[in-house]
Amino acid sequence: MIDEIDTLFAGWARADSPGAAVSVIRDGEILLKRGYGMANLDHDVPIAPSSIFHSASVSKQFTAMAVYLLAEEGGLSLDDDVRQYVTEVPDFGMPITLDHLIHHTSGLRDQWELLMLSGWRYSKDLITDEDVLRTIERQRVLNFPPGARFMYCNTGYTLLARVVASISGQSFRRFTSSRIFEPLKMTRTFFRDRHGEVIKGAAYGYHPHEDGFDLAQTNLETVGATSMLTTVEDLARWDENFRSGRVGGRSVFERMHRRGVLSDGSTVPYGGGVGLGTYRGLEIVEHTGGDAGFRSNFMRFPHHGLSVAILSNLSSIEPPALSRRIADICLRSKLEAGRRNDPPTTPRVSDPERLARMAGLYLDPEDGDESLHLHFHDGKLRGGAPVAEQAHELTEMEDGRFRYALYPRTEFVVNEDRTLSAMVDGRFANRFIRSECFSYSPQDLEEFAGIYVSPETVYPYEVVLQKDGLASTALKHPLQPMRPLAKDLFIEGRSRLRFTRDAAGAIRGLLLNTDRLRNVWFERL
Repeated sequence: MIDEIDTLFAGWARADSPGAAVSVIRDGEILLKRGYGMANLDHDVPIAPSSIFHSASVSKQFTAMAVYLLAEEGGLSLDDDVRQYVTEVPDFGMPITLDHLIHHTSGLRDQWELLMLSGWRYSKDLITDEDVLRTIERQRVLNFPPGARFMYCNTGYTLLARVVASISGQSFRRFTSSRIFEPLKMTRTFFRDRHGEVIKGAAYGYHPHEDGFDLAQTNLETVGATSMLTTVEDLARWDENFRSGRVGGRSVFERMHRRGVLSDGSTVPYGGGVGLGTYRGLEIVEHTGGDAGFRSNFMRFPHHGLSVAILSNLSSIEPPALSRRIADICLRSKLEAGRRNDPPTTPRVSDPERLARMAGLYLDPEDGDESLHLHFHDGKLRGGAPVAEQAHELTEMEDGRFRYALYPRTEFVVNEDRTLSAMVDGRFANRFIRSECFSYSPQDLEEFAGIYVSPETVYPYEVVLQKDGLASTALKHPLQPMRPLAKDLFIEGRSRLRFTRDAAGAIRGLLLNTDRLRNVWFERL
């Protein structure tokens, strides 16, 4: 097994490439701990299991643990309104509880998205806790009422760290070190709250470049959602805590592994700082992370004695996929047995003409113009990306549902009114309505050009007309091409821009939506 795992990382195990540190724990014993590639290309420092990496969002489970420890001691209640501790959070007319923050059901807008709209260049410009709080103060409306739905939100975990500091009277770094890391002998783990701090043994982050690699470091002085530095050796000690219960104990562990509950009583696939799901039929507890050139994953199979920690310093490495490949190796017999016991799912022989008729653009106007592109390509239905070659194959099942071949958790159901219902893990996610694609002449595009401002961001958002179409720009950000999707709807990178008109038909502003923002209003000057 060790040889097979080594083979997975062989492409980075070189003296001229960044790479990854890996630890694999099986039944409480470290099966493997390795470093592959270089921690620092400038000085030829190799990666070792003791190398310190920025872990990005893997940090969140430790933030949740800190909150749960205070809750167990009676220092707070998870039903407390966050404004009780952090006065910078606006009053939206309804309470946002600590439980909402933990499970990403608060409705708050994501801090990174708003900061980038306000002119920050993520991981290049320094971002502090104070910057995040000022951004939160400017929010005018929520993405949705608290508890109404699940939407991943880094803002919530920054606020949780502020809550811990407020109640404990210590910095978040000091509290987590004294209450979590030191008792577990995680001697090389801490929340970095000073970006200029010298860290002995730290790996540098890198982006791939046509000539090799570019340095890609973080530039953060904000903690809770991110900024925990750690090693794969220390993550093995964290894994051991779920067996020993030295920090937290059974009651805290139960809280961490309990799914969040929405207002309608349904649950979300997220516990206390960890994602809760399955892989090939086996239950997993997992969190991934990504900032600058760093990528991370910590995944546990709690009922099968396997845990995998991967910390990498190259943005093109995909630790979640590698963790699953390691699980395929280490749990081969269990996975094969599970596959034999799975009920058979027989794909339906689809009518090519019917599949071709389904191809087109679908929008969910009730969810920020969330879009779905379906293509009939090479005799198969493909979905997801705007370009057929980049979209993923869909298989029609016997019950009339379409399921992604590579992502079977996501399905589409064709309704009687010819709309599509998107289902994730059997739970309704979106209702897509077919929409006609739209194109504009250069003359038609002129009316969209102008300057747009939002009370939730600092700097204006400018739409300009170029020779090949519209583009947008904001402070420090280069021009981003805008592609028409439907009437008055454009795509720019990961953003969807819906222009709105007054009674006379003149453009009065736009609504911006992303995966983590809903209906941010920009008024046209």
